[in-house]
Amino acid sequence: MTDLPANIPPEKTPRHVAMIMDGNGRWALQRGLPRLAGHKAGTENLRRIIRATVEFGVKYLTIYAFSTENWGRPAEEVNGLMLILQNVIDRELKELHAEGVQLRHIGRLERLDPAVQKKVLRAIDLTKNNQRLILNVAFNYGGRDEIVNAIQRIVKEGIPADEVNDELVSRYLFTVGVPDPDLIVRTSGELRISNFLIWQAAYSEWYVTPTLWPDFDKEEYRRALQTYANRDRRYGKVSSGELQGSNA
Repeated sequence: MTDLPANIPPEKTPRHVAMIMDGNGRWALQRGLPRLAGHKAGTENLRRIIRATVEFGVKYLTIYAFSTENWGRPAEEVNGLMLILQNVIDRELKELHAEGVQLRHIGRLERLDPAVQKKVLRAIDLTKNNQRLILNVAFNYGGRDEIVNAIQRIVKEGIPADEVNDELVSRYLFTVGVPDPDLIVRTSGELRISNFLIWQAAYSEWYVTPTLWPDFDKEEYRRALQTYANRDRRYGKVSSGELQGSNA
């Protein structure tokens, strides 16, 4: 039986949680460490959060690992992040596969080193039949780039303008086949979307915490889910309570 957070019934548990894992660099600087040490600590924390996601009964988890804008960071940091990605695949893939995690990549692989691309594709192929948790890794990902790519493909395939609708566009996104995120968690307290899932997040609920990513633990994750469960998702409509009030 799934160990759900206290007071959260299964129907109130988000199906898809997306996370902007922010604050690794600040976490390191606060401790007098190089920024890359913060990214390593953040990677260690991700392992714990993946386990908690499975325990809480969430089906889809999307993590923002590297944006299209992150190439503008110092070369040493970018190279270090690429090395961390490879090390994570080498170290964690076997266990993730054994635990039933399906790995998917969203974004563009083309700019990555061929050796990194090969490891990512191998991980995707190895885990493609797993269903316990779908883990989307947004690496070299940007929301605007995703939408532009979708439009280009739609135009290239000659689809008439009057046939273009929400459903069609969604089929051309990197996240095809994945439900839109119910809840987006952002650590470090920043109030920005940061070019993350800007199409898919149209009606997502947000949970922003000042906690830096390496310190975002299972209990704060639980609080995020509890906060989500207490919200009334209206999708631009009025709440059921307001409707009942209007009929009184």
